[in-house]
Amino acid sequence: MAGLWLEEFEEGMVFDHALSRTITEYDNMQFSLMTMNPQPLHIDADFASRTEWGKPLVNSLFTLGLLIGMTVGDTTLGTTIGNLGMSEVKFPAPVFHGDTIRARTTVLSVRESKSRPGQGIVTFKHEALNQKGDVVALCERAALMRAKPAETA
Repeated sequence: MAGLWLEEFEEGMVFDHALSRTITEYDNMQFSLMTMNPQPLHIDADFASRTEWGKPLVNSLFTLGLLIGMTVGDTTLGTTIGNLGMSEVKFPAPVFHGDTIRARTTVLSVRESKSRPGQGIVTFKHEALNQKGDVVALCERAALMRAKPAETA
């Protein structure tokens, strides 16, 4: 598995994920339309040109999904049971078409489950950064993780 088992996580671990992605107008338009979000700030260049931004903003839920997705390979690929929740979701800076996003993850806590033997909860802080190094999105995510399987004799 590419993901880590519960026992392999340590509080304070930092992952600077290798994947990065340049966001296109198509990404933003497709995501907004697929999620039935008609917000003109995302899909109407003329409207957006008359706002304080001067151009369309990338849909923040696309940015959040991209951020989480970019972290999976290094952290939870094949070793997670599921997400338990996200909190402290923030978008401190705008994202525009042409921005290149990369991700950083910090492990905030690790604990064994009290009710589910062989499983535990890892809390991550995920940050999305643009090409200038500005944090454009962040969230805390709790994941239910598998413990390493027992070795068979």
